[in-house]
Amino acid sequence: MDIFPTQYSTLSSRALKDFLEQQYGFSQMRCRLLVHNVSDTYLLENDTEKYIFKIYRDAHRKLDEIMAEVELLNILQENGVSVSYPIKALDGNQIQSFNAAEGTRHGILLSYALGQPVYELSPQQLETLGTEMAKFHNLASVIELKNPRKDYTLATTITQPVVGIKPAFEGLGEVYADLVQMATQVSTQLEKLDLSNFSYGYCHFDFLPKNFHFQENGQLTFFDFDFIGKGYLINDITSFYIHYFLECFHNKISREEAEKSFALFVEAYRKTRPLSDEELAAMPYFGFGFWVFYLGFQYENFDDWSSIFFGPNYLKQRVALIGKWLEWFRD
Repeated sequence: MDIFPTQYSTLSSRALKDFLEQQYGFSQMRCRLLVHNVSDTYLLENDTEKYIFKIYRDAHRKLDEIMAEVELLNILQENGVSVSYPIKALDGNQIQSFNAAEGTRHGILLSYALGQPVYELSPQQLETLGTEMAKFHNLASVIELKNPRKDYTLATTITQPVVGIKPAFEGLGEVYADLVQMATQVSTQLEKLDLSNFSYGYCHFDFLPKNFHFQENGQLTFFDFDFIGKGYLINDITSFYIHYFLECFHNKISREEAEKSFALFVEAYRKTRPLSDEELAAMPYFGFGFWVFYLGFQYENFDDWSSIFFGPNYLKQRVALIGKWLEWFRD
């Protein structure tokens, strides 16, 4: 009997454990699925070791894009940036391939980022984060990877997502019109900026606290570089600032507390890498691109990720939140 066409399979944790033990020389491991998402994340561990195994979908990440991510992580790890990095198998390979039901899928075994996400960062943690992000950017701004990654431009973060997501707003014409109006205003402002002096390189593009862990000794580890791409590095700083915007939006902290914390982060960053006031002043526009890019991504990957929450109410709430983001900077 032929296998019915498959869009997204889930690999067996038990079979994956056996495969990884053989490929990496492990023994007595346990394997379980942590997240079934646009890509799948498994925890591989025994009583003394712990790793993350991440498996991509071809529709989301082509092999050359995965190779670029591996290359970047190797460069960062070799140059002292604390990241979750790829582990070599016994044969020296860092990318594994699987003949899944939907076709070939690729995965990488990563070192485990010890610690926990911290949402109320202390002054010391903010100093560490600013310093380490600047160290990452010092490398990201001078290297050129052998394989391609996405470019984060006005077109890819605003124009194309806004056009592409239009069908999702059926019956929500006024809401979509609001989004288009905001996109037009932001695009106009971005086109007025002199970006020649803005730092440029490979962005993480999702520097929210969920993507870095702090240990009790203060050690910081970055992970989840799934969305790395070339763009203005203010994208990364903006994504971290969005954390504080959301904390204020949900009434967890005051705006005064948020600005004070972010200022400590910026001060630490500037001790390691220049960051101009002009770049910081452009955060409203790059933040709008961040929100719209991921909204478009959720729509494009609806079947595999966002079907639980993605619908009319979510779209209305998200567009309203994006409007609040722009209003935030007019206060």
